[in-house]
Amino acid sequence: ISVVGTSVSGGATVGGASSLVVSSAADTEGGASATGGGASARGGGGSTGIGCVGRSASIAVVGMAAPHSWQNFWFSAMSIPQLGHTIGLDCRRSSGPVPDTGHNDRMVGRFAPSPTGALHLGNLRTAAIAWLAARSRDAGFIVRMEDLDRHQSSPEHERSQLADLTVIGIDWDGEVVRQSERFDRYEAAIERLVARDLAYECFCSRREIREEIEAAAQAPHGPPGAYPGTCRELGDDDRARRRAEGRRPALRLRSDHRVVGFTDRLHGDVEAVVDDVVLRRNDGVPAYNLAVVVDDAAQGITEVVRGADLLSSTPRQIHLQELLELPRPDYLHVPLVVDADGERLAKRRGSSVTMPDLAARGVGADDVVAWLIESLGLGSAASLDELVERFDVARLGADPVPAPAVTRGDTSP
Repeated sequence: ISVVGTSVSGGATVGGASSLVVSSAADTEGGASATGGGASARGGGGSTGIGCVGRSASIAVVGMAAPHSWQNFWFSAMSIPQLGHTIGLDCRRSSGPVPDTGHNDRMVGRFAPSPTGALHLGNLRTAAIAWLAARSRDAGFIVRMEDLDRHQSSPEHERSQLADLTVIGIDWDGEVVRQSERFDRYEAAIERLVARDLAYECFCSRREIREEIEAAAQAPHGPPGAYPGTCRELGDDDRARRRAEGRRPALRLRSDHRVVGFTDRLHGDVEAVVDDVVLRRNDGVPAYNLAVVVDDAAQGITEVVRGADLLSSTPRQIHLQELLELPRPDYLHVPLVVDADGERLAKRRGSSVTMPDLAARGVGADDVVAWLIESLGLGSAASLDELVERFDVARLGADPVPAPAVTRGDTSP
């Protein structure tokens, strides 16, 4: 980074992003800060903050009646007439900052775990594929914490997950976003659907839904386990009675049971009937399917890479995107990593499936990376970074991936 005509007062690297602090020499009282691709300016006169990630930068300037900001410009130099300086930027990284808007022409991928425990090998493999899919096309890559479950999510789990991603060679652009800090966005989306009479209150418990599905002579519209529509046409008196009984309602989408299709990069054409998916749980927490749609649009995500177990949820999310007039990203649902019984990995099944588990048995991060590379079928490499140029979705395969023998008690991955 080169700065002409002003003074440089410091720099740092935060979360894989570079920051540079610049202050006008005439402004001895002002100050500037930049962190992880975002810029802020404080003080008076001519304070300028520059946050640089990849080949883009964000700049904030104070020194006029109303602060102006420039974000996510692709440029080699910019003139700031308010300060009389020209700032030239030359960032060598291949990736740039991700704006928190839906208006981004650049490709952006993401990994969005729930910080409810340590990442297991299946999570890490999915993260590796998502990262390779993005970096192989010179795309941005972000990490988002889907911490809607406020009882099980914790900052400790988040720190552990981010540390595991870093140690296997995955980096990301900008700051980590947390869903727990974005409830206002989800509520705004819900209000839009309510205003169009596309939502209704549901007082059913999971047990009641399960029993009604089992007793039904005909399966309800939608995927297996789809809501049968019990509360869809409740009148005011019925709703009042349930409230008087102390029942708290969830809020469901009033779908038209349409068939929604899409093309997955690995599985090809997929379609399913959309059911009355939950928008807000009965404890007031926005539901996953709504939150992920809002966040992917807000963060400019152009490709969603995740486990194949979420393939059946995608038509629901696409339908919500259509109703909320949000862009549709591309989708790539990757095979799950399974244990010796063919079941998806889960710590509760007693296997050593997380990096802390494996470390306790003498299996280090290098061993985990070696297994990840081998499982991808892209040839030998010493690091994930070496696979960026050869990444090919067609070579991944769609079948479940057996976990390494070490998770079952053997001594090598």
